[in-house]
Amino acid sequence: MSGSINWPGTLLNGRPRQRDDVLFHLRTRSPHELWLVIVDASASTRRHQALSDAKGLLAQLFDDAYRQRARLALLTASGHVPRWQVQGLKASAGLRDWLDGLGAGGGTPMLAALGEAGRWLVARQKRFPAEQQRLLLVTDGRLKEWSALPALDCPGLLIDIERGPIRLGRAKVLAAQLQVDYRHIDELISG
Repeated sequence: MSGSINWPGTLLNGRPRQRDDVLFHLRTRSPHELWLVIVDASASTRRHQALSDAKGLLAQLFDDAYRQRARLALLTASGHVPRWQVQGLKASAGLRDWLDGLGAGGGTPMLAALGEAGRWLVARQKRFPAEQQRLLLVTDGRLKEWSALPALDCPGLLIDIERGPIRLGRAKVLAAQLQVDYRHIDELISG
């Protein structure tokens, strides 16, 4: 037998006299969830408190992942090359330290980050075929140009952190081409 004892069910049948009288809760092995988070921390995300608000949203996401025992993969797109922070680990308090130290600067290697994430997801899906994967992309969409985008074979959400009087709106186009849902950060933090 596996699982914990179902005391109400057991006692409703009378006092258990032998082991077979004890009912157990069945353990269900639901597939793990993996949240792949790609954060644009390029210089343009410093404008109008965009990265600061995104960090607040990410802190909440990390807390949710911890409570739900989800695994996280975290990729930062800033400077010249994307950088993995964690790859498929359970959410932990250490992510808060990384988030506190996250600053914006440099270019936007977002296309390289998407390519890296796509390759990593394919390998991960082969290793853990039952794992439920989700993508969260946090960006202002201020990429120079892009042609072909990698196929990311999991449901996703792009959170647009572009702010200011002049908005290019490229994040919405990027979300459509990646075939992921789109939300602007102001919709998420105003409520």
